[in-house]
Amino acid sequence: MTEKSETGRAQDHRKWARDDAGASSVTARRRKESPEEKALMEAVVSQENMRRAYARVVGNKGAAGVDGMSVEELKPYLQRHWGEIKDGLLEGNYKPQAVRKVEIPKPGGGRRILGIPTVVDRLIQQALHQVLSPMFDEDFSESSYGFREGRSAQQAVLQARKIVAEGKRWVVDIDLEKFFDRVNHDVLMVRVARKVKDKRVLRAIRRYLQAGMMSGGMEEQRTEGTPQGGPLSPLLSNILLDDLDKELERRGHSFCRYADDCNVYVRSQRAGERVMASLRHFLAKHLRLRVNEAKSAVARPWQRTFLGYSMSWERTPKLTVAKGSIRRLKEKIREVARRGRSVAQIITALKPLLCGWMAYFKRIDVQRCLEDLDGWIRRKLRSVIWRQWKRVYTRAKQLMRYGIAESRAWQSATNGRGPWWNAGASHMNQALPKAYFDMAGLPSLFQERLRLQHSL
Repeated sequence: MTEKSETGRAQDHRKWARDDAGASSVTARRRKESPEEKALMEAVVSQENMRRAYARVVGNKGAAGVDGMSVEELKPYLQRHWGEIKDGLLEGNYKPQAVRKVEIPKPGGGRRILGIPTVVDRLIQQALHQVLSPMFDEDFSESSYGFREGRSAQQAVLQARKIVAEGKRWVVDIDLEKFFDRVNHDVLMVRVARKVKDKRVLRAIRRYLQAGMMSGGMEEQRTEGTPQGGPLSPLLSNILLDDLDKELERRGHSFCRYADDCNVYVRSQRAGERVMASLRHFLAKHLRLRVNEAKSAVARPWQRTFLGYSMSWERTPKLTVAKGSIRRLKEKIREVARRGRSVAQIITALKPLLCGWMAYFKRIDVQRCLEDLDGWIRRKLRSVIWRQWKRVYTRAKQLMRYGIAESRAWQSATNGRGPWWNAGASHMNQALPKAYFDMAGLPSLFQERLRLQHSL
């Protein structure tokens, strides 16, 4: 899409304000409001709140929306046009632009749809989030861990292990079918309105929900869903699913929920099947959400994964990395190690990937998978090096350079085997041992876990 000029963007904001000015016979300035109602939007657009929101949006960087504006362009644009944007919000007339549709692959297959708002709309959503989040968060369930300050996926996994260790060794693993794409706007807004009384804020949230999605120059109208990509979507998902949390608490169930991943723990398969049936009904009736039958199940906890982790069958379960998480890491490493990159470049690119991955899985108890992964990564790099040596003469000379005897070096260089086989053979392991990659700066997942464990 062609980027809009600053003048064009400003004209859009003014046009939307005029178009919506008559949408309601009662404006924010005319209607009688309580002090609580009057204060909320004013809190959103306050100087301090907007300053915090701006710092967060700029710090997160992110791609441009449909207008092509980058985060670097945001400050000068606001210096010229913030006054009219602020007036539109205070008068209840502000209308967001369409979001830019982006599709990314999902870990389990398929495509995830993201909706990327413009940087101006990301700023306003972030400002709304900062004001609304404390209002709702204080009443959220202790068993809800996703998108909340001071809470993490690791805490959810540790709590799940604790529940299983206490004897609830069956899990009702609920996956919601296309949750972010299927959220019913009316159902969600009813729940937002339980705490938010400022109609200007409610109107702004609904307009963000209803903002069109731009793809290939065409704008698609949306009547459901809260697309991932904006700062408000995580909070709105928790507001909607808080009803599920409260229902589970009312029934006395032990559970852990992270966003739309919810595990309920029970003592028997029969109890699990009853819970699954009743929750399927509750979600459909009260929240208009559907359970993904293909990805949901009543099973033993060690037969399922939770947030990328899996656990063992012992009375006190041990945490390890799920096989799917290991497979996805290997796929990313293969992409980084694509042809055309030197080993030094590959290692530089791998450092943040491996350290970030290990930081997420720092709570695992089983180390063997890390040792195996370290070995696999070194073998992958050896295969890259073998391929880069290309000719028989080069391979023999390089093997001799790294301490392999001449006769053995020539024998290895002419064996006719492929790069992966040679990367696992004794001549390459001897020539390029672990110490070689340590000197080159390759992080060890095993050593990184030990470091992180000491910091816990």
